[in-house]
Amino acid sequence: MKKEVIVLSLGGSLIIPQEIDTRFLREFKRVILKNSKRYKFIVVCGGGSIARKYIHALREAELSEKLQNFSGISATRMNARFMAYFFGKNPEYGIPHTKKTLKKYLKKEDIIFIGALEYKPEQTSDSTSAEIAKIFKTIFINLTNVSGLHDKNPKEHKDAKFIPRISWGDFDIMVNKNKFSPGQNFVLDQTASKIIMKNRIPTYILGRDMDQLENVLNKKNFKGTLIKG
Repeated sequence: MKKEVIVLSLGGSLIIPQEIDTRFLREFKRVILKNSKRYKFIVVCGGGSIARKYIHALREAELSEKLQNFSGISATRMNARFMAYFFGKNPEYGIPHTKKTLKKYLKKEDIIFIGALEYKPEQTSDSTSAEIAKIFKTIFINLTNVSGLHDKNPKEHKDAKFIPRISWGDFDIMVNKNKFSPGQNFVLDQTASKIIMKNRIPTYILGRDMDQLENVLNKKNFKGTLIKG
């Protein structure tokens, strides 16, 4: 039986908040390996704190937004390579940098790690994930450092309200209240929102509790946010 492809965006804030969170990564690895018997996983890694430090330095030096974006892309690829090592992948093959190479690897591998692919303005690894979900006509799961979507940042506002479900259109209005900037810290970027809305891609936003990822993969009730309809 042909395996269904699942696209996961693994936030850099989960890979390396300040120090590498090996406890979380072991749990992530356990869930992915367990479910790779039924699914093929494309894991798109974010840049996290490393990307933001690079971007901040270039911004302080008054260098172009394009160069800031490139430094963010480099950080996502470094994190993806690290995650491939964490899963014991053969370092000889590296990580895909293009969609063509990704499709080639997917024929042989059940778990593939990538960073951002080709450079495009005003995009993060979220956009890469959404594009890939569109190509493979599958769901998109975004893993981040909060339990799901809130009406404001729950790390800064104690009265932030959790949103368990939202339509593509309402989410797009919400995400576009702010202008894109390299290294921005929101659950999905503006371009990713447009992609999931246009292509009607069911999108899940989950936190660091890997039981919730397990529940989504097994089509059970979960704590998180579903963007759909």
